[in-house]
Amino acid sequence: MSNLALLGGRPVFECPLELSSIWPPTDEVTAGKLQELYFSRRWTAFHDAEPAFTEAFAAHHGARYGIFTVNGTVTLQCALGAYGIGPGDEVIVAPLTWYATAMAVRHVGACPVFVDIEPDTLCIDPDKIANAITERTKAIIPVHAYGSMADMDRIMAIARRHGLRVIEDCAHMHGGIWDGKGIGSIGDVGSFSFQQTKTMSSGEGGICITNDFDTADRLFRMKQIGYGFGELPREAKSGPPRDLTCYNFRATAFHSVILSEQLMSLDSRLERYRKAVRYLEDRLGQSTRIRFQVPGRKADRQGYFGWVMLFDDPMYADIPVGVIHAAIKAEGLTLIPGEGPIYRFILFNLGPEEYRIDQPCPVTERACSRMLWVLHAYLGLDRTHIERIADAIEKVISSPDELRRYARSLPAGVEKLQPVAE
Repeated sequence: MSNLALLGGRPVFECPLELSSIWPPTDEVTAGKLQELYFSRRWTAFHDAEPAFTEAFAAHHGARYGIFTVNGTVTLQCALGAYGIGPGDEVIVAPLTWYATAMAVRHVGACPVFVDIEPDTLCIDPDKIANAITERTKAIIPVHAYGSMADMDRIMAIARRHGLRVIEDCAHMHGGIWDGKGIGSIGDVGSFSFQQTKTMSSGEGGICITNDFDTADRLFRMKQIGYGFGELPREAKSGPPRDLTCYNFRATAFHSVILSEQLMSLDSRLERYRKAVRYLEDRLGQSTRIRFQVPGRKADRQGYFGWVMLFDDPMYADIPVGVIHAAIKAEGLTLIPGEGPIYRFILFNLGPEEYRIDQPCPVTERACSRMLWVLHAYLGLDRTHIERIADAIEKVISSPDELRRYARSLPAGVEKLQPVAE
């Protein structure tokens, strides 16, 4: 009998790791504050919990202003809208991201333009951005993906040379620091998500950060149906500019209460993630030919929404990544496939006339077909669990011949991975 659990062997984790048992984090202090808020009946975004959190989060990332919203998609929509980007305009995005990055561009009526990624960082390739810029280009959305940061030095230089706005998609990068600067504070606006799986989570929610007051004022009014900072219901002191379309993108005070406690533990959590990644890569780098995503080149502190493995070495090239995925899952560890290219994603329903790809994106296509990644929450487990995660991956990838035979036994197409919901 094979040693692989997929083929009848004993799994590494006899009780499979369940995300719902470890994430999102819970604690008694937060529970008590939530109960207090509940009985106060002051649940709205006008509660003082929101400005307290947004100011603390912005400061943690080196920015002056934070604007809370209901999710991390409308943060991007508001950022684009605050700069008047709309129909007839183009916005450059990477194709390796959650599809909402591009859909937010369409939400304001603009056209997303896909530019390929770098093979090592898996973030947008600055060398290819310049070739995609036209007279219609108004902004770049670099995505800090999984466990790496886009090259902000080069992107900012390109943007300033062409007079473009830069909106950092930091949904994967809470707490990251690039060359001494908090991620999200380098571009014109930083956009973060607090969705259920994110490194800081309130189930849903998002925040924009910026160092420019005028931008912050427009962002706040957009999400707060036109109210300005500090204005209470029916006590507006001024109206929004005529060119600004405002929405109700408000969250509740519950979101801010939950996130305030998580912010205080963010740095220590990222340190645990760093140590886990170092162990996994040191060990698997010696025993396998797995390729790992390279962190941001100037990362002083790398946020880790996910830890990415690429099975593109010739030793594994003829093994469907879906089979590797199934074999590791049988050992009790669930990995996640790449969410891209997003222009092929099942929920991405734009027609070819609604987005632009001037050049193919072969790096993205290849990476998405050969990658699996570990969600950050597992990186925060104790050393024994991290060692067993390595055991599971090592056990599977050290049996390539058995994986090949298993793949040949499957009906055509069965080994393919299905898209994963956010």
